[in-house]
Amino acid sequence: MDRRVTIRDVAAQAGVSVATVSRVLAGNYPTSTGARNKVMRAVKDLDYVPNAHARGLAGSGRKTVAVLLSAVDSPFYAAIAHGVEAEAAERDMLSLVCQTGGDPERELALVQMMREQHAEIVVLAGGVVEDDEYRERITRYAEALAAAGTRLVLCGRPAPVADVPAVILEYDNRSGSYAIASHLLAAGHRKVAYVGHVPGLSTSEQRVAGFRDALAAFGLPESAATVVHCDFGEEEGREAMHGLLDKSGGAPEYTAVFGADDWVAAGVIRALHERGYTVPADVSVVGYNDDPYAAHLNPPLTTVHIPGEELGRTAVRMALRATARTGGGPRQERQLLGTHIVVRDSVGRLD
Repeated sequence: MDRRVTIRDVAAQAGVSVATVSRVLAGNYPTSTGARNKVMRAVKDLDYVPNAHARGLAGSGRKTVAVLLSAVDSPFYAAIAHGVEAEAAERDMLSLVCQTGGDPERELALVQMMREQHAEIVVLAGGVVEDDEYRERITRYAEALAAAGTRLVLCGRPAPVADVPAVILEYDNRSGSYAIASHLLAAGHRKVAYVGHVPGLSTSEQRVAGFRDALAAFGLPESAATVVHCDFGEEEGREAMHGLLDKSGGAPEYTAVFGADDWVAAGVIRALHERGYTVPADVSVVGYNDDPYAAHLNPPLTTVHIPGEELGRTAVRMALRATARTGGGPRQERQLLGTHIVVRDSVGRLD
């Protein structure tokens, strides 16, 4: 046949109604043995494949969890997606991974699509620029999804308003930054530059705050905090470090550099090597995220570990618990996962 076989074709072949075919295929309504045999014979003869999407909308298909990521090639986002998929698979749920490219309009379109397809859970992962527009947009998402019976999870994102109907799942970003900055300060470093601040980005603001907290805890004045603005990324970190070296006449002014993430730190190390400096003999460098390649840099990078896979798994578990309590539970639930330092070879002690 040139066209796709439909449920109406099966009904006509079996000599029964479309509703009877639907009931037989769904398996959740009583039907006579004779009707069932006719339908299954017609399905076989016509090589009919049930429309999984239509079955899902009818409530008899596999439930779906969608995770929306800024970039699927990011190790951090990939770890979250892996966790979501692993937990969903254990519960016989279908996972959909969507890339937004950091575009709010693309994100909005995907959220709307997931609402129309009656996804059980929608996970929005990663930091955002938190402003009035963001808060209004996310609140609108959450209310619309809740009305459709879908649970929204903000994973690694701040809650827009106090009572938004969503699961808020974060990791201790600020404390992780405080811990690794304190690691540098405890090693004797007092001239530390933070490279990779993106103003307004929730992830970045929290890490800079943790950096400043550590300086204050060690009795250093606020003026001791050197914060360099640049986007997250290896090339951005490399260019920023070259800029710092150019500004100081070519010689390192700072004994240590805190890269906002591991990619930035990798770029800082590249720039130092290109100028003939050694890490950590001349300058110590730390990062954030503990991406898989961090252990293979030269030298292996001291960094902060984020439990990416556990974030994904916990997102699914919390959303399902919240959905099960609909009507009797809180509109919003929160959980904070911990972070920890991974000490490798990129930090040297000062005498």
